[in-house]
Parts: sequence; structure tokens; C-alpha cells
Amino acid sequence: MLILFNKPYGVICQFSSDGMHPTLKDYLDIPGIYPAGRLDTDSEGLLILTDDGKLQHKISHPRHKEAKTYWAQVEGIPTEEALEKLRHGVNLGDFVTQPATARIIPEPPGLWPRTPPVRFRKAIPTSWLELTISEGKNRQVRRMTAKTGFPTLRLIRCRIGERKLDGLAPGEWREA
Repeated sequence: MLILFNKPYGVICQFSSDGMHPTLKDYLDIPGIYPAGRLDTDSEGLLILTDDGKLQHKISHPRHKEAKTYWAQVEGIPTEEALEKLRHGVNLGDFVTQPATARIIPEPPGLWPRTPPVRFRKAIPTSWLELTISEGKNRQVRRMTAKTGFPTLRLIRCRIGERKLDGLAPGEWREA
């Protein structure tokens, strides 16, 4: 079984309660499935769950380099120099990222409002990037955009390999 789930902002990628945040158990009542990878509590979007341990390992283990695509709303308008840094790898201090694909995009169509909303600052514009990485280390996309001078305000994973978020509202899931 393979489940595609649109993880809402603020949800923890585990089934056991931490007493502070909603968990996967609040949205999915399917015994025997586990997340194949994680999304931070403050990130949204595509999470794959499965009951197949080998598939879970293949999707989540960095050795298999399953490409993950994100939409990142960033503070400011990234320069071509910043995009080139993302495309060639960013030195984050503890490691240098693999090259990413990075481009400025319009706000993704059909995007749902986030609760709570992203902070609005009249004097500082925001823009959207589409980034594809093959690593997925802890808070990697946020660290990459911040290091290039454009901190992430909102992060949505829209694709893992060939599997897409298409048509799923936050909290909704479908079998793939």
C-alpha cells in the first residue's frame, strides 16, 4: 500500500502524540503504515506513507537519491548569483549540498492559505522558488535559501520522484 498525504503546517510526522501538536494519527486511520521520510512540523506538502518496509527504505534513504521538489516562498527576490549558488551546491558549514535545480516561479496555482499565515512585511517583497534536491538532510532547503540571503518563509514539498501532490488539499490523502 502506498499513500500520498498532504501534510498540513504544524503536523508532526509521527503517529504517537507529543501532547503539543497534531500528528499523522489525527488524519490517517490506516493500520500498519509508516512515513517514508519526514517533513518538519513547519513544512507542508507531500508525505508518502507505506506498509512496505523495502519501499519505505528506498524512498527515504539518501543513497537512493530520490529527487524531492519543493516550493519555497522566500523573503526578497533572489538574484541570479543566489540561484547559481543553489545550482552548484551551498556550503552549510557541516556539509556542502549537492547541486539543486532552482528557479523563480509565480505563486503555485491552487495554493491553499496557510494557517497561521506567513508574516507580511510591507517593505520586503517575497517570491517563490522551485527547488529540486536529491539529499533531504535536516532543514536543508531552509538552510540553503538562508545561506544565499533569501530566508524561507513557507516550504511545501510538491513532488517525490514521480509522485505528485496534485489535487490534494491539506489533510487529504489518496492511495497511489
